[in-house]
Amino acid sequence: MALKYKRILLKLSGEVLKGSSDSCHDEAILSEVAKRLAELVALGAEVGVVIGGGNIFRGLTGARNGTDRVLGDTMGMLATVINALAVQNALERIGVPAVTMTARPMPQVAQPFDAREAIRLMGQGSVALFAGGTGNPFFSTDSGAALRAAEIGANALLKATKVDGVYSADPAKDPTATRYEALTYQEALAKDLHVMDAAAFALCRDNNIPIVVFDFHAPDSLRRVVCGEPGLGTVVS
Repeated sequence: MALKYKRILLKLSGEVLKGSSDSCHDEAILSEVAKRLAELVALGAEVGVVIGGGNIFRGLTGARNGTDRVLGDTMGMLATVINALAVQNALERIGVPAVTMTARPMPQVAQPFDAREAIRLMGQGSVALFAGGTGNPFFSTDSGAALRAAEIGANALLKATKVDGVYSADPAKDPTATRYEALTYQEALAKDLHVMDAAAFALCRDNNIPIVVFDFHAPDSLRRVVCGEPGLGTVVS
């Protein structure tokens, strides 16, 4: 099967792993995420993943509750490491090699991020999980995903969400909201559509990396996006 995007960076929210579970991780969802990533590897895709940490701790929320912002963001970055290791374990359970690379050195836990090593491993069929955001406070995991996408030369940044693309307004609040099938970077900025945060968006625009926003929960959506099925999600390029 032909792939539209050979090397991808998938951005997942931490909340995806939580599902409706009372714990940080829903084992059924972890298994489903691993299964979908394994399918891409089997098709010949080179797969990198960035996962948020909001199911465990979110720095901005901590700051609003009185936590020092720098310390809170550090806690959030550590949460992304936990999530990456959980997905690594789920992949390895089904026989898919995976490696977690961190923005800040923690050699007893994972490898430090190395773009060339990540590209080599992805080319050999491993899933590379990039944890710890950018390694700096005040940057979101969207920015971390855009940075890693640029560093590994990804053909696309796939942003998995709970809705099937980018809308003219919040579809949960405005029944007249319409979905865009395609947008230019300039149109997304001019319409203030909040595709990603400004730093992440600028990185993708400046490195000509298309952003595909799609509903992760739709059946078979990840494979369909990577294969370039038309009419699925919104492409910003």
